[in-house]
Amino acid sequence: MGAEKKWLFALFSAVFLSFMLFLSSISGFSASYYASHGALAAAVGRGAAYPPTFAYYISGGRGHGDRIFRLLLAVYHPRNRYLLHIGADASDGERRKLAGLVKSVPAIRAFGNVDVVGKPDPLTYMGSSNIAAVLHAAAVLLKVDSGWDWFITLSALDYPLLTQDDLFHVFSSVQRDVNFIDHSSDLGWKEDQRIRPIVVDPGLYLARRTQIFYATEKRPTPDAFRVFTGSPWVILSRAFLQYCILGWDNLPRTLLMYFNNAILPQEVYFHTVICNSLEFKNTTVNSDLRYMIWDNPPKMDPLFLNSSDYNQMVQSGAAFARQFHKDDPVLDMVDEKILKRGHNRAAPGAWCTGRKSWWADPCSQWGDVNVVRPGPQAKKLGETITSLLDDWSTHSNQCT
Repeated sequence: MGAEKKWLFALFSAVFLSFMLFLSSISGFSASYYASHGALAAAVGRGAAYPPTFAYYISGGRGHGDRIFRLLLAVYHPRNRYLLHIGADASDGERRKLAGLVKSVPAIRAFGNVDVVGKPDPLTYMGSSNIAAVLHAAAVLLKVDSGWDWFITLSALDYPLLTQDDLFHVFSSVQRDVNFIDHSSDLGWKEDQRIRPIVVDPGLYLARRTQIFYATEKRPTPDAFRVFTGSPWVILSRAFLQYCILGWDNLPRTLLMYFNNAILPQEVYFHTVICNSLEFKNTTVNSDLRYMIWDNPPKMDPLFLNSSDYNQMVQSGAAFARQFHKDDPVLDMVDEKILKRGHNRAAPGAWCTGRKSWWADPCSQWGDVNVVRPGPQAKKLGETITSLLDDWSTHSNQCT
């Protein structure tokens, strides 16, 4: 009887050990996982000798939590910093759910480089509360991690067209004070319909969101500074964002006060600040690196992309594309063919060392996060960047 008990105990122990090893493999329990946040943060190399790092601000509204999480996984890398924001029109339950999804990812738990805004900013699409939220995000990202190189704005309706390894590889050859911002001083119809009207954004002072309202009078076009307009989607240098937040020569604050009463200030604020600043106006590359298709004449937003746009989209040499319906099949095509990303998993890169299978996430274990392995999309973006920088060096695409 004693021998039988010993045999059963040995069998039970073997089964239990096998089961725990299985759980370890699918949960990502590794030596890396148990390392402290400080040690992991120190493993992220910063400076000219290392690949650049990006601070992502990903925003959305009510019902966008799942889309924000999917986008986060598509652009995630331990080297970067992320701030996720669901506007005040969403419930606290949706924010808690997003925070729970974020914590479910082993690498994010270990590196601690993703934050969810707990007290949301009100967002009125046409009003100045939108640009206030972007500036707030930049200030938060500068406070939690001042070592990143570029600030990227994305919405829940966006998606990447390359891996983060691709992005690191291409931007390694770019001066880190360069700003990618689509801009023009040719205001056209916007002068009379966007710049001269005086509007008030109730989102700045009312707890409940309402639309902007117009004053009866219009104001003259400014002559103390030159107004520039362009795409609201930007890739801005840390140096320029620090200038906008600190505003040591007061220009950013002056323009913020003026555009507080303008329509869609996110399409004019950063553009006007950078092009009126002696320090930064020669750092502008005239592109937002986004792929979009517009109606003719263009409406407020670009057309929604789908599977029929896939080939043209991935050949465009853009870094990101917009806009997409939730879980559109074309996003699955990007995941499968470009990002190599499984469902509810981060897009793998050279940092992922785990075994890839249907039950194991390769990014639940990791090695050197400073190693980069670019793919085919890096070449396309590289060609775009090279062309843009050639124009930039001749000052043909700067503030004019």
